[in-house]
Amino acid sequence: MVGRERVLQIANCLFLAVLLTGLGVSQKKEILWSPSEKPLAEQIHGLRGLPDDVRARTTKNLALSIRGLPATENKLRLAVGLANLSTEGDFGRDTLQEVASTLSATLKERLLPWDEKKGPAEPYVELASLVRYEHVEAALDDDQYRAAMARLEGDDRKREQADFSLQDLSGKTWKLSYLRGKVVVVNFWATWCPPCRKEMPDLQALHDRFAAQNLVILAISDEELGKVQPFIQERKVTFPVLLDPGRKVNEAFVVEGIPKTFVFDRDGKLVAQSIDMRTRDQFVAMLKKAGIE
Repeated sequence: MVGRERVLQIANCLFLAVLLTGLGVSQKKEILWSPSEKPLAEQIHGLRGLPDDVRARTTKNLALSIRGLPATENKLRLAVGLANLSTEGDFGRDTLQEVASTLSATLKERLLPWDEKKGPAEPYVELASLVRYEHVEAALDDDQYRAAMARLEGDDRKREQADFSLQDLSGKTWKLSYLRGKVVVVNFWATWCPPCRKEMPDLQALHDRFAAQNLVILAISDEELGKVQPFIQERKVTFPVLLDPGRKVNEAFVVEGIPKTFVFDRDGKLVAQSIDMRTRDQFVAMLKKAGIE
């Protein structure tokens, strides 16, 4: 999502970095919130500490509150920051629709310049990701939004053709194209990533439940063995964990934010993917598209 994994890695600065990334603002610049904006910023900052049901209600209410603010740069920061955190789990389609509607309405009010090097500004990519991967709607007639959708379509074509050969923690080599006949879940993660850590027990549960149906889960990290191995051992993860120190596989799958998960069916076709953390039920729904129930 917006901010990408290097922003996420600085966990204590996540919210500020997310709000600034894509808006062309230095992370050193102090944000001056108005009295009506500051409480909303503080609520967004605390979303991860809420129970999921409370977080869903709070996210929806925040979307509606942000939509009612005057059209300022801070309003866009809040809309983008909320959108970035709204996909970390299952908070309901209605909630995501309100988030997308708020971001879309805010972009109509405050157009952003086109980045000559990177293309459409990041908030347009954020909105396009919600529409394409979370199946919500956005009424935005804008060239940058269309360009963002086209970029995502191109990214998906690259993922459909991607292959890799990586070693797991024991030194065994895994090659994606050699796993035809099995359903393969490719999960990109890191030890420092809170949503990654939260979804890992559910991935383990999927492995335990569906391995007999020829499900293979491959979790890919770009970190060093010395960081990954103790983490995996402590959590008693038994599915293969692969290392991608040069990030070549991350790049092949156009992974710029984590966690991300891709499901390939027994014919090697990409049938489902997620742009963020998933719950166990969401993972099960993804597997159903590959023929596992």
